Amino acid sequence: MSIKSVRQAMLAALLALPLPTAALAAGETLTAVVNAPLRVLDPITTTAGVTRNHGYMIFDTLLGTDEKFAVQPQMAEKWTKSEDGKTYTFTLRPGLKWHDGKPVTAEDCIASIKRWSEQNKMGQTIAALTVEMKALDERSFQISLKQPTNLLLEGLASISGIPPFMMPKRLAETPSTQQIKEQIGSGPFRFVAAEFQPGIKAVYERNNDYVPRSEPASWSAGGKVVNVDRVEWVAMPDALTAVNAMINGEVDYIEQVSYDLLPMLEGKKDVTVATLDGVGSQTVFRFNHLHPPFDNKLVRQAAIHAVAQEDVLKALVGNPKYYQTCAAVFGCGTPYESAARKDMVIPANIEKAKALLKEAKYDGTPVVILQPTDSATLSPQPLVIAQALRRAGFTVDLQAMDWQSVVTRRANQGEPSKGGWSLLSTYITLVDITDPVRNYVVVSNGKKAWFGWPYVPAIEDLRAKFIASSDPAELKALASQIHDAALDEGVIVPIGQFQVPSAYRKSLTNVMNSPVPFFWNVKKAGR
Repeated sequence: MSIKSVRQAMLAALLALPLPTAALAAGETLTAVVNAPLRVLDPITTTAGVTRNHGYMIFDTLLGTDEKFAVQPQMAEKWTKSEDGKTYTFTLRPGLKWHDGKPVTAEDCIASIKRWSEQNKMGQTIAALTVEMKALDERSFQISLKQPTNLLLEGLASISGIPPFMMPKRLAETPSTQQIKEQIGSGPFRFVAAEFQPGIKAVYERNNDYVPRSEPASWSAGGKVVNVDRVEWVAMPDALTAVNAMINGEVDYIEQVSYDLLPMLEGKKDVTVATLDGVGSQTVFRFNHLHPPFDNKLVRQAAIHAVAQEDVLKALVGNPKYYQTCAAVFGCGTPYESAARKDMVIPANIEKAKALLKEAKYDGTPVVILQPTDSATLSPQPLVIAQALRRAGFTVDLQAMDWQSVVTRRANQGEPSKGGWSLLSTYITLVDITDPVRNYVVVSNGKKAWFGWPYVPAIEDLRAKFIASSDPAELKALASQIHDAALDEGVIVPIGQFQVPSAYRKSLTNVMNSPVPFFWNVKKAGR
């Protein structure tokens, strides 16, 4: 039996599993095909999108970000700022409860912010500026800073990357390098641990104790009103199987539809195909700066020159309607967009790559490239990059594995030949990269940086100046310098921007347009 046949047989068995009696009524269960298998459940320990999405199902945030990029209160009823701009006081909404029935307290939030700030790059910056965090009573707490900055509010409202999810203190005191033992939040859904099948299926039930805000839902802000009893996530590594399941009415929603299969769904009278994330994403590749061969700047530059963005985007997307080439580290169409070094980043220059390898005295050390095979938006890039590097003269070891294995493997700081890696590719939603503080992949503080661990003190100095400045012209100039240095040093390599269409059955209404797939607000016919 072929691998594809095995997958289809497993899917058929999964879809045939009986639902609990409470979920049998029409309209009560929303079945969604997610973009990657869910195995890692702690959203503070990884930037993996599927784990972030899981976090939003069961946890809530102190603040939110609306569709106008404005910071809004969420769990917080309000906040105030001192006259000198250094002290913020937050007051929680009354009646907030954890899923185990215990009240949400200020101490819980303080512990959660501390844990988040150890892993989130913006959080790390906030932590360095923090003088004190203290509870004033059960529902209010203060954060005092060394200097005035809007960074605190922006960080606590972060919508993606590692959002600052609030957890009970007993969970938030878990070291941020370790997984929490329970999935207890205060969010609109409860995680059904008994039905969790890692990498295959995750189940969420409506939290009947959740009290939504009164404002309309807007991105991660506003009223998170749940209109279905259950949401079931299923992972379908075979894209054709997912599309057929949609056509046959076996699933309600596909987070990401493979571009080459779009014609199968477009025009179907009972299916809507839409680009729900109007902001889009940037696809990038990342070097491991700790070990050969990419501990050498010239070798990193050779690899950059070897890869053509258009080749990657054609393989990943195909239809130019959904992609654009872009050299901007902070994204095209954003306030800090820069076209500097576009001739280095956008086209391929194999001869230049070969010359740099010769200058660097590259000795043929294998480049271990990690390729996730179970995600249509992550699998093509490594294949194109590997081919380009081979053309330039690199020795390439392309290693295929599932995405969650990549998530685990990329944290390994060991040698590539001993379970580590040399190069990986991923994509990041644009809302995560629009400035030098929010953009966690430009952080260059060595082993405290994001996977790849670049050490470029000049970039950190520029980021510190950016944090301290409020002058628009100076901010623009600093961002341009960081962009240039990041490309020169090979801290991050943009390989284009793209949007991924979603599909859902027309029995679903109120499906949100947002950079993160949210399952509140959605209604299903039959309720």
